[in-house]
Amino acid sequence: MRKGLGAFMAVALVAGTALFVARPQWAGAQGGGTIEAEVKYTGAPVVEKIKINKDTEKCGTEAKIEKVAVGAGKGLANTVVSVPGAKGAPTAKKISVDQKGCEFHPHVAATTPGEVEFKNSDDILHNLHTYSTANASINKAQPKFKKTMTEKFEKPEIIKITCDVHSWMLGWIAVMPNPYFGVTDGNGVAKIENVPPGKYKVEAWHETLGKQEKEVEVKAGQTAKVAFEMKK
Repeated sequence: MRKGLGAFMAVALVAGTALFVARPQWAGAQGGGTIEAEVKYTGAPVVEKIKINKDTEKCGTEAKIEKVAVGAGKGLANTVVSVPGAKGAPTAKKISVDQKGCEFHPHVAATTPGEVEFKNSDDILHNLHTYSTANASINKAQPKFKKTMTEKFEKPEIIKITCDVHSWMLGWIAVMPNPYFGVTDGNGVAKIENVPPGKYKVEAWHETLGKQEKEVEVKAGQTAKVAFEMKK
């Protein structure tokens, strides 16, 4: 009797282990799909160079402002790709924007409503200044001894950020209504995962080139590709 019980428990344990391993695979196949967006630009990169004579030990002597950053194969970086019509609860993950070399890193950040951490890695005085309509604007000094500052953005919108001490500094924070978004990399590609199946309009927004929309159908466990071409 004891031997039979031991054999039964061993079989049950193996079956339970198999079920545990298989369940995430089943959920991935039957759950959401992926949107892979490729954004290209037909023109040449747009780069503005500004001579610097302030805080040069941290900022350098020249600022290079990439208003249109183009990578290999005409891929357009710093484009926010999103699925506004998808249903999904905002995530509570805090993101960080660093002020380093008198530039905002990343240049374009995206998040859902919540907290954003602003870092000062330059060890000099910066001044965080945001421009927004749905959220209250911020205008706060961040001295060198204040390495981090946390601010909250509770409503979806795209927010411009600057530094009043270093006028060439420019960045953006895209506060999105759901977790289905991404920012294109240097090759102009962004992937949005776990999107609920359905037909959607996908938006691509760029700070200089504006916004475009494309329709896409997302199927469970599959990747839907969508291509955008931005023009000046």
